[in-house]
Amino acid sequence: MTDLPIHPLSTEHKLLRGVARDFAQKEIAPIAAEFDESGEFPHMTIRKMGALGFMGIEVLEKYGGAEMDSLAYVLALEEISKVDASHGVIMSVNNSLYCHGIMQFGTEDQKIKFITPVASGNAVGAYSLTEPQSGSDAGTMKSRAIRNGDFYVLNGHKSWVTSGPVADYLVVFMMTDPDKKQKGVSAFLVDGKTKGLIRGRKEPKLGIRASSTSELTFEDCCIPSENRLGEEGEGFKIAMSILDAGRIGIASQALGIAEAAYEAARQYASQREAFGQPIGGFQGTGFKIADMKTRIEASRLLLYNAAIAKENSKSTGKRYSLEASMAKLFASETAMFVAHQSLQIHGGIGYSRDIPVERYFRDAKITEIYEGTSEIQRLVISRSELGLK
Repeated sequence: MTDLPIHPLSTEHKLLRGVARDFAQKEIAPIAAEFDESGEFPHMTIRKMGALGFMGIEVLEKYGGAEMDSLAYVLALEEISKVDASHGVIMSVNNSLYCHGIMQFGTEDQKIKFITPVASGNAVGAYSLTEPQSGSDAGTMKSRAIRNGDFYVLNGHKSWVTSGPVADYLVVFMMTDPDKKQKGVSAFLVDGKTKGLIRGRKEPKLGIRASSTSELTFEDCCIPSENRLGEEGEGFKIAMSILDAGRIGIASQALGIAEAAYEAARQYASQREAFGQPIGGFQGTGFKIADMKTRIEASRLLLYNAAIAKENSKSTGKRYSLEASMAKLFASETAMFVAHQSLQIHGGIGYSRDIPVERYFRDAKITEIYEGTSEIQRLVISRSELGLK
């Protein structure tokens, strides 16, 4: 059984959470519906978030980050996602999928070149593992990277790349030795301006619409060999390690969505009257509120526990896959449950775009899918508990 430590927030944690909350309410809330409708990428607010340190919270100051801990990261991301999940996932990808991997596996030169502009908010990072026929089973990927002297030539097709249409820099995974399957995958850092990198159309998504997603095609895309992240054949290990951090980010996003949907439901249940009393006084609605609140607080404990495990791993080197998967699984399914119940409590008005409840419902679904589906999380958890590889 995993311990759930009681971890009082420091003054710095509380200050950061307050700054994130104020920023989200003042800068993001007024534009969230507009950007959801248009699907445009919110460049201006992302740059402002970078100036506040939100795009590289755990990154060292010398690389443009805020140099805070993992708990600080989830606290800030929770507040941003509570107002808009699109801003939340952009922040999550920059921190967890992009900066985290390079901080952990990159060289000093790679950190200076590829992290500094992204952590400071002056550029956008992306992570590209998935292919049309290859998701969690990375050993079947078709993309190839072939060494040619001091360069690698990249060819292949990637899909569902968050921030793909706008990314300035990318962490990309390709096969260097197909015969070795997972052990033949390698990781590369690619400048978005590199010739041969072609960006596909933006995906017309159900939710998180202001977070641009696209396919990427690599056609004889030539990059210097010093842009390889880690050694050849270490790509799958690097990808899975990065996804542990990414799952904590998505759990934070999911918790933020759930909190927003819950607060809307609680307020409505207190104010809306039927048959002479607030609808929250009816057991059918009151029990929904009770279940929503309980699942949210359970999600919070799992998330904070995973963040602490991640922080401890920086000194111990111990993986936190189990804690991350449990947090991601429970928080994402909680987000979907709470958003659904909130919409149900609101009735017809909840189905209207006049209030954000329908957006919470649309945004919640993706948290059960990306960074590993709920089924993959259950596989990770069960194999860990059963001692299976």
